[in-house]
Amino acid sequence: MAKKASPSKKTTKIHVGVLYGGRSGEHDVSLCSAASVVEALDKNKYKVVAIGIDRDGKWYVQDKPQIIPHKDFGKVLALKKKGKWLVNHFEQNNQLRLYDLSSKNKKVIIDVVFPVLHGTFGEDGTLQGLLELAMVPYVGADVIGSSVGMDKDVAKRLLREAGIPVVSSITINKSEWKANTQNIIQSAVGKLGLPLFVKPVCTGSSVGVKKVKEKEKLAKAVNFAFQFDTRVMIEKAIDCREIECAVLGNYNPQASILGEIVPKHEFYSYEAKYIDPDGAALNIPAKIDLALSDKIRKFAVDGYKALGCSGMARVDFFLDKNTNEFYLNEINTLPGFTSISMYPKLWEATGIKYSKLLDKLIELALERHKKKLVIKT
Repeated sequence: MAKKASPSKKTTKIHVGVLYGGRSGEHDVSLCSAASVVEALDKNKYKVVAIGIDRDGKWYVQDKPQIIPHKDFGKVLALKKKGKWLVNHFEQNNQLRLYDLSSKNKKVIIDVVFPVLHGTFGEDGTLQGLLELAMVPYVGADVIGSSVGMDKDVAKRLLREAGIPVVSSITINKSEWKANTQNIIQSAVGKLGLPLFVKPVCTGSSVGVKKVKEKEKLAKAVNFAFQFDTRVMIEKAIDCREIECAVLGNYNPQASILGEIVPKHEFYSYEAKYIDPDGAALNIPAKIDLALSDKIRKFAVDGYKALGCSGMARVDFFLDKNTNEFYLNEINTLPGFTSISMYPKLWEATGIKYSKLLDKLIELALERHKKKLVIKT
């Protein structure tokens, strides 16, 4: 008598909550990144749950993730505002639970969160703090790495302490600026020279950034930057090449090959990054001498460690065209994740395809969470 075939075991899928949208000025960029992530996550391994956050900070679980065309970004993940969702931040079996108060007994359970939220309230440690309270695994840097990476001023201080070269700058707050406008202008131009870059301290994607060539235009640029943050950095402008490195890992991070951004605008502005389809060329690998490339990659990992990063980060450098000296510009702990963004493209060129990179990031999130569970609190 022939044996009956044993029923095949069903593999339990990991419920991945892709968080996107958010309250920052990079809301639309996030929708674009999320479309690529949702599309590429392996549906045989993961149950993908899209969770959109609107510009007011309200969370909405999407019935079915829907990718739609967009005039500027090509495609985005739609954000439908349906239901009245409550996020439970209390620990429950290391899962994030969301309840729809407008529908009886409707809830969603998430095993690991994949934030695709750029900028304020997504990349700055605030979201990561919420997820730590819920004790749920999440992709990317933890609270300290996220908050320090987002703060250009604090990051520079820590990088300088670690012996990593950074560009000279001064940081001011609104009170100082109002009380001493002319003195600050004189000091900035005297110490740093012209041209200068003016940047909000805690934004990404070049939001609020202006290049200033004339002393008379500095005040206008600073006032513009103060629309986006309570602190502003005035930084010496370097005639440079813009070099980027992708770093991946928790306790033994690895650096990708280098890429170069060649802006066709005066600098790599928000418009050049996202609006103008011909705003910049991406050269991968960057055409740099091997010894210098290895040195920059080492400093990328050193900077990553100095700021307490984990999971992933894109580390951006300035390479002086005249002296060939390099400076670590900033570390982006939740870089753009469209299929043409520099972070996934660098890893693809290094040997890790987009979908496998997502797998690795989820593995790293689970690994870090497992190690945190044994820590006594």
